[in-house]
Formats: sequence, C-alpha cells, structure tokens
Amino acid sequence: MANSKSALKRIQIAERNRLRNKAYKSAVRTLMKKYFGAVEAHAANPTPESLEQIQQVMSATYSKIDKAVKRNVLHANNGARKKARLAKALQQVTTAS
Repeated sequence: MANSKSALKRIQIAERNRLRNKAYKSAVRTLMKKYFGAVEAHAANPTPESLEQIQQVMSATYSKIDKAVKRNVLHANNGARKKARLAKALQQVTTAS
C-alpha cells in the first residue's frame, strides 16, 4: 500500500491508464478477428460485395491500430506488424482467386 498522497495518485492514474490501454487493445483484436473472418468469407465465396466489406473493415482496423500507436498503447513496430499481417492475408486471398 502506498504511504504518500502522490503515490496513491500514481496508483490511481496507472489503473486508469491500464483500463484505457486494455480497451484499445481489445478493440484492435476484435477488429482484426472481424477482418480475418471477412477475408475467409471472401476466400470461400469471392464477390465484389465481400471485397468491399473487407476494404471497409481493413480501413477501420488500420485506423484503430494507428490510433493505438499514436497514444503509445502499442509500439510502432507492433502496429506495423499487425498491419502487415492484415495486408498479407488479403494479398494471399486475392492472388489465389
């Protein structure tokens, strides 16, 4: 337990930031799952509509990753790696079909 007022405040701030960071990371993971699901659906049944949906989800996912990097929730290299995985998944599906 903290002994000083400033230490108590730092604990509260750390907890607040932890929850905020957790929300960002969770949102990124959720969007990535949604994206990979859309890519799988497109691979099973390629249509222009499914490709359009992939582009929309990809845009939202890229945006969320970039915001997390900007706010130092994710390291820049981690964000770049996630975006590369998204692009690679789409590339594999589009070149295969």
